[in-house]
Amino acid sequence: MLEPSLPIRTSLLERIDSPADLQSLGLEDLERLAAEIRQRIIETVTRTGGHLAPSLGVVELTLALLKVFHRVEDRIVWDVGHQTYAHKLLTGRRDQFATLRQLGGLSGFPKRAESPYDAFDTGHSSTSISAALGMAYAKRLNGDPGRVVAVIGDGSLTAGLAFEGLNQAGFMDQDLIVVLNDNGMSIARNVGALSRFMSRALSGKAYMTFRKDLERWLKGVPGIGRDLLDLARRSEESFKTFSTPGMLFEAFKFNYIGPVDGHNLEWLGETFANVARQQGPQLVHVLTTKGKGYAPAEADPSHFHGVGATKPRPSRIPDETEAPTEPPASPPPPTYTEVFGRTMVELGQANPRVVAITAAMPEGTGLNAFAEALPERFVDVGIAEQHAVTFAAGLAAQGLRPVVAIYSTFMQRAFDQVVHDVCLTNLPVVLAMDRGGVVGEDGATHQGLLDLSFLRCVPNLSVLAPADEDELRHMLHSALLHDGPSALRYPRGRGLGVALDGPLRELPWGKAELRQAGDDLCLIGIGAGVAAAASAAAELNAQGVSVALINARFAKPLDRELILECARRCRRVVTVEENVKAGGFGAAVLEALAESGLREVAVRLVGVDDVFVEHGSQAQLRGLYGLDAKAVVQAARQLLS
Repeated sequence: MLEPSLPIRTSLLERIDSPADLQSLGLEDLERLAAEIRQRIIETVTRTGGHLAPSLGVVELTLALLKVFHRVEDRIVWDVGHQTYAHKLLTGRRDQFATLRQLGGLSGFPKRAESPYDAFDTGHSSTSISAALGMAYAKRLNGDPGRVVAVIGDGSLTAGLAFEGLNQAGFMDQDLIVVLNDNGMSIARNVGALSRFMSRALSGKAYMTFRKDLERWLKGVPGIGRDLLDLARRSEESFKTFSTPGMLFEAFKFNYIGPVDGHNLEWLGETFANVARQQGPQLVHVLTTKGKGYAPAEADPSHFHGVGATKPRPSRIPDETEAPTEPPASPPPPTYTEVFGRTMVELGQANPRVVAITAAMPEGTGLNAFAEALPERFVDVGIAEQHAVTFAAGLAAQGLRPVVAIYSTFMQRAFDQVVHDVCLTNLPVVLAMDRGGVVGEDGATHQGLLDLSFLRCVPNLSVLAPADEDELRHMLHSALLHDGPSALRYPRGRGLGVALDGPLRELPWGKAELRQAGDDLCLIGIGAGVAAAASAAAELNAQGVSVALINARFAKPLDRELILECARRCRRVVTVEENVKAGGFGAAVLEALAESGLREVAVRLVGVDDVFVEHGSQAQLRGLYGLDAKAVVQAARQLLS
């Protein structure tokens, strides 16, 4: 086991500028290099934050892949991409690795703009096989050299998109290599020495040549050749099924190889070298340990899947769960996710019709507390957001009150199900969307900056956003009482520190909150935008400006009465939201003003322009993209001048 506190006294990693530099390294050097890579990942991620356990688990797998598929024209497509830190270190980004997930630095995910070795921009799961199949087919049409490899985890294989890709690849008989990185799926039983022998033997050149020759001979037997070939294939499949868990993939017409020890560089190298010579769809089943080489991550891979930055200690890598040496005077406020999870337990205990659903994110969405308290009413559907929403619709059709907790960025995947299965029939499903707004270091693939726009257009659907963590409690309670579909979006991170000790109350549906009256300027915020608007209002008030402040609460239905009244009185309106401007909350206010004939009202929208927001801290991004109180004050002064 690697001890991060003890430096590895080699400089192998410093000599690797591209995968071509791996070609001269023998097995012993590769093993030493793997240890160095783990050391660098641990040192960096504990300082910058990031996906620690996934990247530690695939170090040997990455080395073996890049040693065999080392040419620029080879394409390795990493599913999700949060496990690619070793890949970045080995493909010319070693010197920039300390900037991981920092504003202006390396992305935490594959990004084609960073390196020619990043084959595809990823961030959402289960896309690798489909994307790799497209690349492989394009290579065939264009006559381009190089092999295409898709690396997909057992978790990502729970999504239908992955199986759609497998199905198409098998049907096309396309030259494609799929590596199943298995660190926990039930089919991953270790079947011992026979399996290890089979992994290498069934991928070997002699076996594959014999298999092709036998098929060709059997086809040529007059009259009964096809029957003999089918019998031979069934016999081979029966043997593979007996000794390996590959029956599923053989059904998709993939040649199944494995399981292979994902931390044995010798076996991995030999297997990939054999597979690289084969034609047709190949699937290599690799067994890995998530968090390999760092004991805390191996013991609790879920906790160390994604970690925040920690303060390094002089003697060893810090444990994120340890209390600081000098405890703060008062505990920090809970996160919105924690408040949501606690409120779900409270509501579930009070109402036996409440059911909680997640798509492989019980901890990330805060529903692990609900799962522990009310396991019979908790369902984890795996990485299948589309199924989660339609499943919830089925529950609602039978009189239950389902709450589907999915990150905003992943709700994009289930848009058709939201429209067709939930809203078309006006079913009372609550879509609880965590990470609405600026997310931070995970970058463009994870920012939740589109949901107000793509959900506001759906008939029957109400769209809500709380101004603080206490309002989140009451909004969730109100949404479960509402007789129709609703989408509740709330931000990542800690709340504002407001009290949470009041009883749950039902909020008037579709009504905003006037927080302060004013005559010169009307600031209207929604969600996290309310705090920025409130700070701006305080600054403007101190300068003698009479500011009205509205907490919109609802993007739909819009409280037109209050908003139009404020607009008529102030003649100047600034809307504030953490969402793209196109079709968002500010656009809804503009629509209301136009429909009411208030053309003389001057309006400024504070929101995200027509861009994808990069990675960086939440505070940095809010400042960079004009979403903070400073931007609100600037917009207000433009109107006042």
